[in-house]
Amino acid sequence: MSSEVYRDIEGLYIRREFQEKTLRSVLSYEPREGDIFIVSYPKCGTTWVQNITYNIFNAGVRPPSMLDVFRSVPFLERRGIPDDKDLPKPVAMKTHLPFSKQPYSEGAKYIYISRNPYDCCVSFYHYVKTGPAHQFEDRTFDEFFESFVRGKVTFGDYFDHLLSWYAHRSDPNVLFMTYENLKKDTESCVLKVADFIGEEYGRKLRDQPELLERIVSNVSLDAMKGLEEAKKKDTGRRVAEPSTTPVGVRTKTALFGGPAAEPFSGDLVRKGVVGDWKNHFSPVQIERMKEWIALKTKRSDVMCL
Repeated sequence: MSSEVYRDIEGLYIRREFQEKTLRSVLSYEPREGDIFIVSYPKCGTTWVQNITYNIFNAGVRPPSMLDVFRSVPFLERRGIPDDKDLPKPVAMKTHLPFSKQPYSEGAKYIYISRNPYDCCVSFYHYVKTGPAHQFEDRTFDEFFESFVRGKVTFGDYFDHLLSWYAHRSDPNVLFMTYENLKKDTESCVLKVADFIGEEYGRKLRDQPELLERIVSNVSLDAMKGLEEAKKKDTGRRVAEPSTTPVGVRTKTALFGGPAAEPFSGDLVRKGVVGDWKNHFSPVQIERMKEWIALKTKRSDVMCL
């Protein structure tokens, strides 16, 4: 990966499109009581849980596009820390930070999503292929695989990130989830997220099964792909313009003045399947992956996930 595309900021290996001032403000943030952070290594499920959280907060009202989800549940490394003290509580935010860099407080809550490294690698590859900022459109999976196992991709080494959070999986303010379980039983995972955010949210979904069913439908792969397509058409709008968001939906339009369009660089929703790596890995790469996993997880049972 080119040094023209990536740089190191306080030990984070990250694309240059991320603004240093913004990133440093996130790293120095002191979480407030009740803040909710949705965390993962890239391409492991944060967009999915962003959508789940948005739907829980908004009683299953479907957003007009993915941009509305991102306004309500902002990606901190790109957007910065919310500075409006009158925002609806609780405030949910997304990050891709390892535990050592994550703004942390016992009074905040953290939802961490993990995904098997094989599928993560493939999904990450397709993401960088579709984003001009990555300068990877004409490069191959073989090239990306080499960068991935060396940790020379944005947010660094997959296992360094995962293991840093895995050590805190039993903390009372951490909900540790897997992408595979989200795929296998979305309904149960939605309830877990709702219960974790606040028992009143979980109780509401159990008392109103039709609401739970609507949320599960809203966060299906097809529904999120529809939001992704709407996002692509929507990126020319400005936050300050009248919103098409339904009445009653929690928005944060006052939070980020200026253009609504972030420099999105890559498709965030693709196949959403488990096992797609089998269509990409060569036998040699499978063996190299196994060796890398064995080396990185020598004293951990993390692969039991």
